[in-house]
Amino acid sequence: MNNSNEIAKVCMLAGKIMLECSAETYRVEDTMDRIARAYGVKNPQSYATPTGINFAIDRAEQANFMRIAKRTTDLYKIAEVNSISRRIAAGELTIQAAIDHLHQLDSHSFFYSKRLQVLAAALVSGCFTIMFGGIWADFIPALVAGGIGFIGLLAFERLVEIKFIAEFFASFIIGIIAVFFIQTGLGVELDKIIIGAVMPLVPGLHITNAVRDLMAGHLIAGVSKGVEALLTALAIGAGIAIVFAFV
Repeated sequence: MNNSNEIAKVCMLAGKIMLECSAETYRVEDTMDRIARAYGVKNPQSYATPTGINFAIDRAEQANFMRIAKRTTDLYKIAEVNSISRRIAAGELTIQAAIDHLHQLDSHSFFYSKRLQVLAAALVSGCFTIMFGGIWADFIPALVAGGIGFIGLLAFERLVEIKFIAEFFASFIIGIIAVFFIQTGLGVELDKIIIGAVMPLVPGLHITNAVRDLMAGHLIAGVSKGVEALLTALAIGAGIAIVFAFV
């Protein structure tokens, strides 16, 4: 069997990348276990939550712990880690080569530019407005509100570390812009504009992961992700509600 410290390093690094990119916890544990078994570990012990990873070579062995402080959404990195784990299981990568590949993946950012993210959020907002029964006259108002709201989200995320506050202010901005379009006669249906514009903020991935973790028996991870999604929804709703309270 390979050196146990090196095996733990590979497993922990793979789990870290996946958790930071919002992978399901059961998928993280399964990937870590498969990597460990591919390197000769008979009884790997992995345990992941949204904020930390524990891994040990065996039940009675010393456990390794890693704290996960920040999480984002990057499905490309999750797919790449899965690809690396499959290559490890097929015997194509030595343990040092696996570490090098994972370090290289971890150090790179594959996000689109901020400008492209804003453009995508704006287009999605307009399209969701039409999809939810809005009229074409509200497409541009929703597009503008969604784009500016997403700019606000990115700006507030740089100023405050609490994501829910950034989402609150982003939805608040969307509400103000939507009301402005209605009061100036440039928009028709306020509810459709707001619904479409806030869709880029909705935590769809977190809700999906929460359900999948609960179905897989990971109750702590499932409940915690569900609460995170609920807090995000409350922040979005509170931002819009405050606008309505003063209109």
